[in-house]
Amino acid sequence: MPHIADLQDASAPSARCGTQDVHRRLNGVTTIMASKKVLGLTAATAALVLGLTACGNGDGGDGGGDSAGEEFTYGIIYPQTGALAFLGPPQIAAAEYAISEINDAGGILGTEVPAIVEGDEAGDGAQANEAANSLVNSDVNAVIGAAASGMTQAIYDTITGSEIVQCSGSNTAPDLTDIDDGGYFFRTAPSDLMSGPVMARQIVEKNQLSVAIVARADDYGNGYMQAVQDELEALGAEVVLTETYDPDATNFDSVVNAVSGEEPEAVALISFEEGAQVIAELLESGVEGDQLYITDGLNSPELGSTVNEDDPSIVDGITGVAPGADNPEFNEGLREFEPDLDAFQFSPQVFDCVTAIALAAESAESVDPSVYVEHLPEISRPEGTECSSFEECRDLLADGEDIDFQGTSGNIDFDDNGDPTAATFEIFGFDGETHGVTAYEEYSADE
Repeated sequence: MPHIADLQDASAPSARCGTQDVHRRLNGVTTIMASKKVLGLTAATAALVLGLTACGNGDGGDGGGDSAGEEFTYGIIYPQTGALAFLGPPQIAAAEYAISEINDAGGILGTEVPAIVEGDEAGDGAQANEAANSLVNSDVNAVIGAAASGMTQAIYDTITGSEIVQCSGSNTAPDLTDIDDGGYFFRTAPSDLMSGPVMARQIVEKNQLSVAIVARADDYGNGYMQAVQDELEALGAEVVLTETYDPDATNFDSVVNAVSGEEPEAVALISFEEGAQVIAELLESGVEGDQLYITDGLNSPELGSTVNEDDPSIVDGITGVAPGADNPEFNEGLREFEPDLDAFQFSPQVFDCVTAIALAAESAESVDPSVYVEHLPEISRPEGTECSSFEECRDLLADGEDIDFQGTSGNIDFDDNGDPTAATFEIFGFDGETHGVTAYEEYSADE
């Protein structure tokens, strides 16, 4: 799938901007019409309104290479409620932190970025799509999110079909590489095709060569499971069981019995919050903590008390793998920005989404997604000068230099599908009632 959008002439108002201005001025509301829609106006009326109106936010901008004075508004869709609500606070905090850093440096194209417009994905595709429509109707210039891969599957057509750039800092499902997004979807979180091999290597390094893999029966679970299985087999381990389950189930006896029947040396569990019940049942069946490997969906300091409120240390020895960032300076800055934040999962990746988009707008000298989208891959190319902050990178662009944006999560280097080609993973574990990172692993798509 090519990831370069069909762009309009930057010297003329974009169709997206033009139709928005006509609709706004005729109806007196700030709703937005998707650029591919045709407004029900006579040609004469449309020509009259367009003749009186410039593309943009009413400041006379031309929608192309001169957007000084136009606001760039971010929207975000993240889990405020639902099973993944624990991922919400680090996502919104990271997005707001990135915007504060951008504004401290003078804003995007010299204009302060306004407050982010929020929507709740709620772990429900229909509700997530309502949130997406609301953001489109709010005339945002980019959407951060969704948090869950399944929710992005539900909303990407609404967002990218309106020619608005979407960037997720936590979507990892491999299937998202090939969606029909017109080149408008990006992610800074690595595909599970990279996460899976890291988990497999952790298992084999402990000389556990007989492995059962248990996964949610959805895009996330199936993609991750296949990646783990492929790497395990490539490393000489035997996969004795692959079992999927309904994430809405209330009883996992059949899964636990299937695992027990194979007597594996290790069990890889690919799940979200419901995995705590699966862990409880596996431990009760005789599986030991040091045999269990879990994914980012269970990367929570509260896992022990969720599994067993009376004995949180029951999860001792469990090993987990999650996209991370070996960047204590970022963590300290985010903690200072949001002192009440307990978890940082995916916060570096979300921060990078916001910053990368801002740099693309700076590079294009436009806030119009149909213009700046082409610049997103370009700001992360290895041929450019390495830079890490919005201010540093923007100043290099202003000096006419190509840049290689090094994100807080590491080197991104978007490929033609909008995927990062390299990533840092954190290996986390539990000891007593303590949850922490024990190591970091780098992985490249070229491996």
